[in-house]
Amino acid sequence: MASQANALGAPIERREGHAKVTGEALYATEYTPPGCVHAWPVTATVARGRVSSLDTAAALDLPGVLAVLTPDTAPRLAESDDPTLAVLQDFRVPHHGWPIALVVAETLEAARAAAQAVRVTYETEPHAAVLDDHLADAYRPEEANGGHPAERRQGDPEAAFAAAPVTVDVRYRVPPLHNHPMEPHGATARWHDGRLTAYDTSQGADTVRAVLAGLFKLDEDRVTVVSEHVGGGFGSKGTPRPHVVLAAMASLHTGRPVKLALARRLLPELVGHRAPTDHRLRLGAQPDGTLLSVIHEVTTHTSRVKEFVEQAAVPARVMYAGGSILTSHRVAALDVPTPSWMRAPGEAPGMYALESAVDELADALGMDPIELRIRNEPDQEPDSGRPFSSRHLVECLREGAERFGWAERDPRPGRRRSGHQLLGTGVAAATYPVLVSPSRATVTAHPDGLHVVRVNATDIGTGARTVLAQVAAQALGVGVEAVRTEIGTTGLPRAPLAGGSSGTASWGWAVHEACRSLSRQLQERTGPLPPEGLTASADTEGSADAESPYARHAFGAHFAEVAVDTDTGEVRVRRLLGVYAAGRILNARTARSQFIGGMVMGLGMALTERGSLDPASGAFLGNDLAGYHVPAHADVPAIEAHWIDEKDDHLNPMGSKGIGEIGIVGTAAAIGNAVHHATGVRHRELPLTPDRVHGGP
Repeated sequence: MASQANALGAPIERREGHAKVTGEALYATEYTPPGCVHAWPVTATVARGRVSSLDTAAALDLPGVLAVLTPDTAPRLAESDDPTLAVLQDFRVPHHGWPIALVVAETLEAARAAAQAVRVTYETEPHAAVLDDHLADAYRPEEANGGHPAERRQGDPEAAFAAAPVTVDVRYRVPPLHNHPMEPHGATARWHDGRLTAYDTSQGADTVRAVLAGLFKLDEDRVTVVSEHVGGGFGSKGTPRPHVVLAAMASLHTGRPVKLALARRLLPELVGHRAPTDHRLRLGAQPDGTLLSVIHEVTTHTSRVKEFVEQAAVPARVMYAGGSILTSHRVAALDVPTPSWMRAPGEAPGMYALESAVDELADALGMDPIELRIRNEPDQEPDSGRPFSSRHLVECLREGAERFGWAERDPRPGRRRSGHQLLGTGVAAATYPVLVSPSRATVTAHPDGLHVVRVNATDIGTGARTVLAQVAAQALGVGVEAVRTEIGTTGLPRAPLAGGSSGTASWGWAVHEACRSLSRQLQERTGPLPPEGLTASADTEGSADAESPYARHAFGAHFAEVAVDTDTGEVRVRRLLGVYAAGRILNARTARSQFIGGMVMGLGMALTERGSLDPASGAFLGNDLAGYHVPAHADVPAIEAHWIDEKDDHLNPMGSKGIGEIGIVGTAAAIGNAVHHATGVRHRELPLTPDRVHGGP
């Protein structure tokens, strides 16, 4: 049997850690096939219009330049379900930063210099780029991201709100946010004998293969995609992005392997962003805190290229027994880059607004904000009426309160001071849905005692290799040292992408089933194993994607303590605590890392991160890490992440829920609520930068 040290849940170190810190692990643009050359994109400098001329002569005259692909010379692509990938197919410019040419040269420096030498003229058209200027132009889409209905209504929430004895009617705003993974997007592409191999920084190699095969009119078995090591994604690598298409086009055009690494300043306009959201929250309650009405209306933007609607009102359908509930989304189509997924899409901005409004209601009621949340705990999911498979939010709130010392809190704002700093504490709840998709996996037992698990999972820094080995070891009844995992390349059993906190649940289900099947074969077998070993496989289609009669979600509670400088308005977070109910924790070490990583990202959302669109040019300003301020070490206090033991038999064979995203959900609200408690002033627009805090609401 597996040793206790190797059991599921044990804090085993990540298997690829040594390879990463020693440079043995190769990322997408670190593969250099013989004859490899470099590409650099030329992107539009206007917000809307057409390219009227492209003068490439000066670029082609530079030493080492092989080609300049333009809409006149680039390979033709088949139509795709994703129009953001239709690059270099015509001369239209739908937004600032759209690729209009691609230079290929012997060296990176030559490609970059040649891109700067391309001369472009435009026929511009009037454009609209700022959501606040076009809220009235928003329309109601058919659905929001994830297939959620754009609007859900229960009862008569407007009438219930009008009749409620205690109400809040508030507006919150979240700016555009950018993913900015540690590894920028890049790919190395090579054509050989009509076959395409792409090394891509992606959250799902099978998805990239399917899309590339469609674009270049190939059978999927003629496309190989390798995403063995990925330096983060936060959603921005969830589907193929233009860089891998451009690299493949350049390789096809030149007959050489091509490497394309996007400069960080290009990421905000080429690989998606979290769209800005404007929230109106109306909450109505009885004097005892019982909610009578919950109305959450969200307006956001999308591009004219592809509709993407941030589902920020959806969490309000899950959280509280609100009597009458209205949740709706509207979206304005603007001349902006297409928004996309960013860690906890919908939940992160939606719960910031909802949990801030709940805090305001607690103030209006003169009630402790934890007690208000507990008083409105539902006994079933408000939106669907289904029972929860498990819901331990109250336990998270109570344990967090005890760990944080909430009982000693003076509820009156602006009462705690340390020198010229005002101190405050805040709380917010968190939720994230349980998602799972069908997956395939195989496992082979070898005569030497090694068990090799194969599944095309993607490890984007989460420790998937390690956790899947633990899942396999537990199912096989062996030590984890007897298991090797092979992931990250097509040709392995097909698997869904790493996204929606669904990776481990999806891949692990298939790995568990394959290992249980192999274990049964081994028990029934007599005699030695054949030299090639004994293999079992599993495909969870039909089970992992079966409709559940339960509402399945993870929950958590966030607590924050802040210090606000009365002279400068600077906010410093002194403590962060998260307590989660996320099913069975499969690896304590990697889980804590994921929770803390999400909380740090929520801290950045609250205090420093802001994407700004220039109305005149339609460009994102501050588009690198000098201008877009992610938290640095000095910004991050000691952070604690804990979880409760949660047994849920309605999830998957491991009993696990996703943990990659819930850490960011609620963190910004807890910090914002703490700032209000410190100062007595409520700020309703993120980030809480010194100029805003010092200048008032």
